[in-house]
Order: sequence, then C-alpha cells, then structure tokens
Amino acid sequence: MTGRYNWRFGATVNHGPWGFCGPRPNTEKSTLGKLLKRSGYRTGYVGKWHLGTTMVTLDGKKQGLTNVDFTKPLKHGPVQFGFDESFILPGSLDMYPYAFARNNVWQGEITAQKGWSAFNRVGPAEKDFEDHKVLETFYTETESFIAKQKKDNPFFLFLALTAPHTPTSPGVDWRGKSKLGIYGDFVMEVDHSIERVIKALKKKGLEQNTLILFSSDHGPAPYAGNILKATPAQIQQLEAKGHYPSGPHRGYKFSVYEGGLRVPLIARWPGVIAEGETCDALIGLNDFMATFAKLTDTKLENHEAPDSISFAKLLRKPKARGTRQNLVMQSVVSFAMRDGNWKLCLCPGAGTPSGQVNSKGNDPSPDDAWQKALDQFEGMPKETDLLNAPFVQLFNLANDLHEDKNLAAQHPDRVLQMVAQLKEQIENGRSTPGPKLNNDKKVRIVNTKDKRLPAFVREWLTKSREKAQTRRQEG
Repeated sequence: MTGRYNWRFGATVNHGPWGFCGPRPNTEKSTLGKLLKRSGYRTGYVGKWHLGTTMVTLDGKKQGLTNVDFTKPLKHGPVQFGFDESFILPGSLDMYPYAFARNNVWQGEITAQKGWSAFNRVGPAEKDFEDHKVLETFYTETESFIAKQKKDNPFFLFLALTAPHTPTSPGVDWRGKSKLGIYGDFVMEVDHSIERVIKALKKKGLEQNTLILFSSDHGPAPYAGNILKATPAQIQQLEAKGHYPSGPHRGYKFSVYEGGLRVPLIARWPGVIAEGETCDALIGLNDFMATFAKLTDTKLENHEAPDSISFAKLLRKPKARGTRQNLVMQSVVSFAMRDGNWKLCLCPGAGTPSGQVNSKGNDPSPDDAWQKALDQFEGMPKETDLLNAPFVQLFNLANDLHEDKNLAAQHPDRVLQMVAQLKEQIENGRSTPGPKLNNDKKVRIVNTKDKRLPAFVREWLTKSREKAQTRRQEG
C-alpha cells in the first residue's frame, strides 16, 4: 500500500481486538490510492481491509466489542488512503466486527452477535451477515465498480479477497465442486473471482487495456484444510492427497521459510505481456508503488515509496535482469534477507512464535531450534553472537530451494555482509537511493526481549547482559 516496509511504521493507535484494529500513524500519507489519483485515475477498494480504522466510540475511548457507535461513519479508513470508492470488511473474515462499510459508512443493522467455524470469535455482526456470502458480495461490488468506468477515464481497483484464508466457507453453489473437499471448493471459488473480473472488463470493452495483477499476502496457513475448525498442522492432510499449497517450498504461514514468504504473482495485460511467459526475478509486493508510478509516468517524491523498486520492464521482458537484487522479509518473529540467490534467516528454526499452536507444522519448533543452537555454542552468548552461526541460517536457493542445507558456518563472511546490508537499510530509513529518512520506531534486528521468543532464551540472554555489566563494573 505504501512502498515502505511495514516494520518501519510504529504501533497502532486506539487499538482494539481483531477487526477493531486501529491505524498505524503515517500509513495513509503516501499510498497506492493517492498515487493513482494524482495520475488522474478513479480509485476503488473492495474487500478485506485490516489496515486500521478509527471508529466513533460511545465514550470517546478505545474502540472494541461494546464500544462502537455503528450509526456513525468511520473517521479513518480507505477514504483517507485515497480511494474514491470503497466497500470493506474492517478486518478479515475470522475477525469481528462482521459488517461492511461503504465509503466509511457502516451498512445494515449491526445488532447481532456471530462467529464462524475456524476460530468461532463471537462478536458484533450485521443481522443478515453470513460468512459464505462474503466472496459473492465482493464479486458483485467489483462488477458494479467496473460497470461505472468509461473507456477514456483510467481506473485502479484494489480487490482484497478473504479467501482462501480461514474461515473455509465457500458459497453454496461451490460446495462439493472439487475432488479435494471443502478447501478445494474454496480455492475454485477464488479462481472464479478472477473469471468474474475479466468478464466484467470484457463487457465494458476494457479488457485489452487493463493490467491485472494477482497475488497473496503470505503462504498457506498450516491450520487450514477440510476441517472447518482451525486445526494444528491439518494442511498435511491435504498434502497426503497430493495437494501442496506451498508448492515445492518448505514451511507455511508464520515461518521464515519460502513456503511462508514466497507467493505467486500472476500478471495479465493483453498485447503487452506474452501469454505463458514466466519470470524468475526477485520482486516484493512493496514494489507495486514504484511500478505503478513508472507505468503512469508519475513522479515519486524523495520521501515516497522508500523501499519500492519498479518491475515495469519485466512485464514486457520477463527474462530481463530484475532491478531488485535484495529484499527484506519477516516471519512473525524474525527477519530474513535475500541477496540474489542467498537467503539469510536471522533465527534458528522456522522463526515462529514459541508456544503458538497455530504455527504447528513449521519445523523445527522455536524451542527445539534455539535449544540446539545454544547447545552448539560454547559459553554464554552475547546479543551480537545471535547474528552468527549457529543462531542464523544461510541458504543458497539456486541449488537448495527447500532450504535444507544451512551454510552459515561455512560462509561467515557472507553472513556478516548480509547483516551489514540489513543494518544499513534500517539505519537509512530506506533501501532505495535518496536522502536518509527516519523510521517511525526503533528497529532491532533481533529483539531479545520479544515475549514470542522461548522463555529460556530470554532468560539466558538476561544472564549474559548481567554478566557483561558486572565485568564492566569490575573493570
């Protein structure tokens, strides 16, 4: 949305649980919506939002389950991000409130209490809201937006589906359609959404001059599958049937491995992109900002899109060398860094939170991985030691796509080089050429006080700091 790494932004404000998430300051200053509006585009947003809203509360304090006046419009939402039209679900489909907002105005009567199969989070809902009707509602809203567009007036639409994210809830007409089960039915309905978009474009005569990009925000959830209730590691039951949502990659959502971080990016632009071509260049979703600026010949100011690199040339020449050569990524807990085919994971193991049952299936577990690393280390590690083997993992994806061979101990210079690269990008407030910028918060490469780390790791590091302090005091 901003062309800026998410970890540069500060904490949310007025934050409530799940879909009552508050906004993060500065996220609305320079956005895809505002960029395209500057270029004369009509802008629209349909679907899952989860970028923070400010709701009118009953007492003027923090928004939450019992403290929202649903008769009053949102103070902060897609409108403030530069979207002329919007139709959103504030969070995701497994996050209350279960209600839509059109152009910041709540729709219907939000008087019910409901919850859905995956986690059954019961909370405020519009009285007629049903989970299995949401995708169809989003398709219809998308078709309506496209139907209003004119050939001579450019438009930009951001469609954020709630599928195949949990809850697994295909529409009535899609149940039993696949051989895989209800999860397969859900995936088929997602495919259908693209068909609906393309048909709407054809109907308006806009198909030939419209670029469509399709992607995902992360890899598949290990707790999702044919069991409607979120069930640890049930994704492996789909794999036993021959369906591999992570493809040839290791790991799932939450993890630092490619199965959690690498997603498809499908591009369609008749007459510009040749059908059936593939591109192996490194691209981040943060690159949309610079790419759209290039395609629309719109100037980006020095402070805008500081982590965005255009891949516009790859749309026409997919075999060309990509401009982006490195990319900063994150699991739930840990940083990962790509530099060409090299990938550095600044953690042992999958980089998942300790004790997080929903991340089960991402192996090894953080407790096991950290214990093994500590056993291999001689003495009491200092925080700086955590940036070297055995506490980090280095892979060469050119010949180890599944990330099985940790080369960190064999290539300490490469590890140091990539750590230095990450430090520089953090300190500069940007990863692209330009004047130095400030992050909105202090960014630590390894947060040793993070409560999502195993408790015994935090205890060990606390002892290490205490010993170092004692040595300094003793001279």
